[in-house]
Amino acid sequence: MVALRGKEIDAFLARPDPSRPIILLYGPDAGLVRERADALMASAVDDPNDPFSLVRMDGDELAAEPSRLVDEAMTVPLFGGRRAIRIRAGSRSFASGIDTLAEMQPKDCRIVIEAGELRPDAPLRKACEKAKTAVAIACYADTERDLAKLIDDELRLSNLKIAPDARAALTSLLGGDRQASRNEIRKVALYAHGQREVTLDDVVAIVTDASGLALDPIVDNAFAGRAADVETAFAKAMAAGTYPGLIIMSAQRHAALLHKARLSIEEGRSELEALDSGFPRLHFSRKTLVETALRNTSSERMARVMAQLADAAFDMRKQSSLAEVIAQRALLAIAVNTRRRG
Repeated sequence: MVALRGKEIDAFLARPDPSRPIILLYGPDAGLVRERADALMASAVDDPNDPFSLVRMDGDELAAEPSRLVDEAMTVPLFGGRRAIRIRAGSRSFASGIDTLAEMQPKDCRIVIEAGELRPDAPLRKACEKAKTAVAIACYADTERDLAKLIDDELRLSNLKIAPDARAALTSLLGGDRQASRNEIRKVALYAHGQREVTLDDVVAIVTDASGLALDPIVDNAFAGRAADVETAFAKAMAAGTYPGLIIMSAQRHAALLHKARLSIEEGRSELEALDSGFPRLHFSRKTLVETALRNTSSERMARVMAQLADAAFDMRKQSSLAEVIAQRALLAIAVNTRRRG
């Protein structure tokens, strides 16, 4: 069985083994699958845009005639040079074509297959893991260590460092998709151009700007105990393509502000004073909901909520495929508990 793990993957991608020209990339992180496929294509042919050098095939169409894969892989280029085949796997299996091709040992032709999550007993995964001329590489969501390296690598290109609190905030937004994560880091780097270090304010400014999708209604309704409105606003955000991590980070910021304001009240300041000092730029359209949230909570409860949101952010990074469910559950829990207290 040839299923690479950890550092083996990096070593193989840096110097692909020519004796294993069939490469299966699979897993829930579609961005990482694409990124690795692009890298393998770039090192396989001189010009990835040349249709004679790079052949693209659809897995479902190939399943109807798996022998086409063998024909393409064994074709000798008219003008010589290296060739590659890039296959986007679908719901139908073309594993028989892999079995046949693996026995024929194609030369000067790299075959890269992109797939989603595959069970261990999936025909395509089994075929690639057992073939001596193939390799299977799983593409799972980045760990915190992976994200730290990704942040450092991208910011280094712009001669930037990042403050610890800014790193923690940025990391909480990333992890669902490698290419999406890379794009978010590049936005932050562009915003901080000319500085020496990325600050928390930079990250917050970009998140607020990038969301542009009114995350406030989701968060405000959650802390005001309006579960039905949370569900409606959350569904709209998901339909618009918002990454759930953005919403959870917004909720974490809001919880921190409510905690600070509530401490002020418990120390003797009026609700109005606490609201004005804790939310200095609060839009009038949000005021009623934020007042309701502040009135129905305590500093102890907000401390617990912040811990729950931190757990949710961590769980989302570990299980990126469940990010939407985890975020929605956390927000609805806040809304339901607030309503009970109210």
